[in-house]
Amino acid sequence: MKYLQKITFAITAIIALGSQAKAQDHRFDPPWNTPPESKVQFTVPGVDNVPDLFGDINDPQLVVFFAGNQFMCIDDLMSAFKKQYPQYQRVFAETLPPGILAKQIMGGSIVIGNMRITLKPDVYTAGKSRIDQMPEYFSKTAPYAYNRLAIMVQKGNPQKVKGLKDLGRTDVRVSMPNPEWEGIGKRIEEAYVKAGGETLKKEIMDTKVKNGKTFLTQIHHRQTPMRIMYKQSDAAPVWFTEAYYQKMIGHPTDMVEIPDGENISATYVAGQLKTAPHAQAAQDFMDFLVSPTAKAIYKKYGFITKND
Repeated sequence: MKYLQKITFAITAIIALGSQAKAQDHRFDPPWNTPPESKVQFTVPGVDNVPDLFGDINDPQLVVFFAGNQFMCIDDLMSAFKKQYPQYQRVFAETLPPGILAKQIMGGSIVIGNMRITLKPDVYTAGKSRIDQMPEYFSKTAPYAYNRLAIMVQKGNPQKVKGLKDLGRTDVRVSMPNPEWEGIGKRIEEAYVKAGGETLKKEIMDTKVKNGKTFLTQIHHRQTPMRIMYKQSDAAPVWFTEAYYQKMIGHPTDMVEIPDGENISATYVAGQLKTAPHAQAAQDFMDFLVSPTAKAIYKKYGFITKND
């Protein structure tokens, strides 16, 4: 009898484990970009996907650190750059949060999983405030694109979120960039104050963080869309272009626009590093970023350019 009980328990455990494995849902996991060509493609959703490292990490001719929320532009941007400057075919780019990239520049390396990267960037792009904090690193800076906030919600907006004030409701689960990690977090807090004063900011960033209704991300341009699509969060303040892109690629999200009076704007600035290992390539890429070709690519993905 005990033997049969053990067998029954074992079978039940196996079935339970199988159910858990089957329940794992990676339908919407990144990378959302098109991977480069290779004879071996080994991307495992949820395990080995590395969505924010792009291109040739070995012996690159140009290294660019992009503030992460520009990831959707990278395929078109690098393709156009290589076409316009055919002497550069080995390009490596990172699209991590700008604060993390700044620490990588200052510290000289980053570790992701078991991989250590010591490449020095030629060009770093981030919001204007971040660039302004580290002027000693750059030989040249230039603005090239602009953005504003929107709210990403689940398809059909089941919680009927109409604006930033609704993110203070107790029944709305919020995905929010952690201001300690990402510059957008501080800008969103500014928008909360515009929309509902310090009371709204405290409700979302203090009360709801403590009770678990606000989830603070470390890499919001990846975590936030996934939390919305996997129905772990109901709404998330994001850059307009992030909500725009998820709809562009057919993911089950919707967007709530924020009126100008409650919104904030962002200026993207590129900085050429004084220590750029590939100085001419850095100069050429800086010129490319402010060119009509690059502006058209940014506009395609919902960014605002100076000529808009």
